[in-house]
Amino acid sequence: MTDDDAAVFRALADPTRRQLLDVLLAGGGPTVGELSAPFEPELTRFAVMKHLRVLEDAGLVVTRPDGRRTRHYLNAVPIRQVSRRWMDKFTEQASDILIDLKRTLEGTTMTSSELTDAALATQVYQIFIRASAEQIWAALTDPDISVRYFHGARIQVTPDRRTARGPKGEVWGDTPVEVWDPPHKYVAGWLSLYDEEFANEPMSRVTFEIVPSDDPDVMRLIVTHDRLEESPKTAQNVSGKGWMFVLSNLKTFLETGVPLPAAS
Repeated sequence: MTDDDAAVFRALADPTRRQLLDVLLAGGGPTVGELSAPFEPELTRFAVMKHLRVLEDAGLVVTRPDGRRTRHYLNAVPIRQVSRRWMDKFTEQASDILIDLKRTLEGTTMTSSELTDAALATQVYQIFIRASAEQIWAALTDPDISVRYFHGARIQVTPDRRTARGPKGEVWGDTPVEVWDPPHKYVAGWLSLYDEEFANEPMSRVTFEIVPSDDPDVMRLIVTHDRLEESPKTAQNVSGKGWMFVLSNLKTFLETGVPLPAAS
């Protein structure tokens, strides 16, 4: 078992932390005060903060500043990775962690219809990759690399535009770039032009941030997909296994040179 796996299992072992993940699953980016409210008066705000720290250390929670407040988002990627390594091989059908988190952790069922609009309107994912910032940046912006891990899409990002083309050269996405700060961050619009239903929805936005971790050989890649309030079909499509597979595939490809076999 890797250290990352052990940290996830330790984080999930405590029932209070599992309850916190349930609250985070509802979305909306709650603050510490909002997360603490359901546990009062049994637990103090300080106690909840300690539990949040364990979840953050395991990579299950990502924090984002919002003015003077700090918002918290569920990052289901580590759970999906643990599921792939330790659970999927014992089952015939892989579980969708984002939708079925309660069933996975507590034996209860949560359907996709129970996910609130707020849960999908802003989606935050984080993954640790043993690669340099420059290598990750190239993978995010170079079409010759993206085709290896991003469903065959050739994605080219310049200071002005982000374009994605399918295997036959068809346009899958063509949107403006709002922020360009290589090799640290870029922000671009998102349109899923490969599907008529998705293409008819308003443009959403994706932010890619590459930041250092405690290990100098490992970088954190944080992906935030927001402005999805008016694009519910796109939000459902990219949520859960949508982004989680792409990020897991990117990590595997950069660390081993070989992508995952399929988006299962």
